[in-house]
Amino acid sequence: MSDAGALARKDLLLELRARDTLPAMLLFVVSVLVVFHFALPQNASARASLGLLWVAILFTALLGLGRAFVAEREQGVLDGLVLAPSDRSAIWVGKVVATLAFLVVAEVVALPAFALFFTSIDATTVAGVALADIGICAVGTLLAAMAAAGRARELLLPLLFLPLAIPIVVGGVGSSLAASSGKYLGFLALYDAIFVVLAWAAFEYVVTE
Repeated sequence: MSDAGALARKDLLLELRARDTLPAMLLFVVSVLVVFHFALPQNASARASLGLLWVAILFTALLGLGRAFVAEREQGVLDGLVLAPSDRSAIWVGKVVATLAFLVVAEVVALPAFALFFTSIDATTVAGVALADIGICAVGTLLAAMAAAGRARELLLPLLFLPLAIPIVVGGVGSSLAASSGKYLGFLALYDAIFVVLAWAAFEYVVTE
């Protein structure tokens, strides 16, 4: 955990100095919500608007995940991290923590903007977003590491990530709209538990193969 904390601090400090990822995520999610605001009719239902919220969150996360391993790839740092005398899963944990921090900051701006443009957000929706963030970052970081080794990495990551994110969208929209929202929150928690374990176990094979 100390190695993972050091790697997460490294990513956060790099972002504070370079400001490459977080401003892009903030600008993207606000721009998407503004476009949705003018594209939807004024009498659009809450069901439609909440669905668009989850689409905006998903693609904002994808933007951040696409840059998760940029610094390591461009400067050849990933090979050094793999060869370091530490558990390779610490690389995954550090990246998940850093990506989760970026996504949470983007949502701190996105959720009030959504409430301003569309409809109010209740505590159940916030809980669903929190659970979804864990699954998005856990799965997305693993797939970002896989895509970083390919040539068409900008195309490969969405193709790998979006099918696995469909259950997150189902659970998120259900937690926001369904009468039995607890069932969908439990579904998101189960998704997180399964894929966190799978991503943690598979990461070492992804970065060494």
